[in-house]
Amino acid sequence: MTLEEAEPNRTPDHILDWLEDSVSFLPSFLDDPYNNNSDDINSYQWWDQNQCIGQDLINIGAATATSVNSPTIAAAENTINNNGMNMILSNPTVPNPVLPTNSSKRKKPSDDDLVPRTSQNHQYKRSQSSKINENEDGKAGAEEVVVVVAPNKRSTGNKKNSNKSSGNNSNNGNNKEGRWAEQLLNPCAIAITAGNLTRVQHLLYVLNELASSTGDANHRLADHGLRALTHHVSSSSACTGPVTFASTEPKFFQRSLLKFYEVSPWFAFPNNIANASILQILAQEPDKKRNLHILDIGVSHGVQWPTLLEALTRRSGGPPPLVRITVVAATAENNQIIDTPFSIGPPAHDFYSRLPGFAKSMNINLQINRLENHPLQNLTAQTIDNSPGETLIVCAQFRLHHLNHNIPDQRTEFLKALRSLEPKGVILSENNIDCSCSSCGDFATGFSRRVEYLWRFLDSTSSAFKGRESEERRVMEGEAAKALTNQGEMNEGKEKWCERMRSVGFVGEVLGEDTIDGARALLRKYDGNWEMRPEEKDGCVGLWWKGQPVSFCSLWKPNIKEEES
Repeated sequence: MTLEEAEPNRTPDHILDWLEDSVSFLPSFLDDPYNNNSDDINSYQWWDQNQCIGQDLINIGAATATSVNSPTIAAAENTINNNGMNMILSNPTVPNPVLPTNSSKRKKPSDDDLVPRTSQNHQYKRSQSSKINENEDGKAGAEEVVVVVAPNKRSTGNKKNSNKSSGNNSNNGNNKEGRWAEQLLNPCAIAITAGNLTRVQHLLYVLNELASSTGDANHRLADHGLRALTHHVSSSSACTGPVTFASTEPKFFQRSLLKFYEVSPWFAFPNNIANASILQILAQEPDKKRNLHILDIGVSHGVQWPTLLEALTRRSGGPPPLVRITVVAATAENNQIIDTPFSIGPPAHDFYSRLPGFAKSMNINLQINRLENHPLQNLTAQTIDNSPGETLIVCAQFRLHHLNHNIPDQRTEFLKALRSLEPKGVILSENNIDCSCSSCGDFATGFSRRVEYLWRFLDSTSSAFKGRESEERRVMEGEAAKALTNQGEMNEGKEKWCERMRSVGFVGEVLGEDTIDGARALLRKYDGNWEMRPEEKDGCVGLWWKGQPVSFCSLWKPNIKEEES
């Protein structure tokens, strides 16, 4: 099959019908998410009536400065008190942010409005008044001050903003000058690290005026970033966070996943490659009658498996006699994984329990086993009930970066445990960005990397939903925004992951032509700013957005030569 003839590995209609039937009980307003009745939305407890950032989070005073979450600010304030000063002079080494040249803050309609209003434009003005800061050498430095004319805020309802941004209004994905939210958030993080209270308060105030949960990617990034910064400098928050997986109703959660897979390749692309890689491994096995055992360490919440099960029925020789899926569920280990994006769904969600019935309809014998509260690095053949007479394939997607890579090195420990299981193949998909944990840099460095990750998600999601507001979009963005507050986000670049895999006895396997062609064809159905980049060196395939890396997919096998030697 040539490249032009390759067709996307799309989900067959009967699979989509089954998936939709499994979420048939949904509130009526979701039938038209862009033209809904606000009363229907308000009847659901997960919908937050007060998502604005309170002014009390902007007025950072002594209580905030001495918070246990901000030791640098606490130390700075002690220095101020000891010197009898009333304020910290602004640090001229911290650059002033470049504010949007024509940015309007999207304000939500008030409670007494029966019809949603368009977003209001609020003006802000610059004052070129300068503070003269005397440094140790007696030289003076001038700092530009941005004065924001803040409108009076009122408690808002949950009605949709009728002024929808276009899907491509954030087409400056790699243009730092157009990404004004980062030019406010990152200097604020630098000021927090430096203990510059005055500048922190000033930048939080500006962010509060420009942030909006219903604007374009810049406004949304400012909104989520403002929440994260106030969370960091304050031990308590007056406002609740955004809607996330764990706070949604199970059927709506599943619908949100399916909708996101439909409009964005963020997870659909890695899942497509994972399923094709499993078929590639099975095709290389001489014994077609061996049972298949999949170790699921991922964030798909079971949504990727119906497509694989259907593909197994078309395999030469038919499906394996028995297909086992062992799900290693995400746990609240060390009280950090709760904040890990996309890993934990609502408590009552149990999509996996419906898979055996679907498999039975296609004459596939499927068994599901779920491991709860089990640390990844402690996995053994006995834990997963592995049998010598089956083909074991590990599918690890977007979960391993939470394992500590410093001391103790849980990441290498887990990979060694994985190697001891002697799987026929390991599919590894991970974020392709630098680490943002506290061991790899200060707060400002880690925060800027998390902001970069979230920008790519929000910018691509804005294009995916064509700028339209929907509850599915709100949930997915709220889940991704947890990366800003999770101090345990220990990502690594593709090269480092490949180095780790080789060090514990794995060797990279080149993805097959069918896998590459199918993934490339799948990507054609999404926004044109997405691209895939196969790499010959490691055999990996990268997913990129507007010329910037997002994630990578790879296939690994045990190094047999190393065993023989």
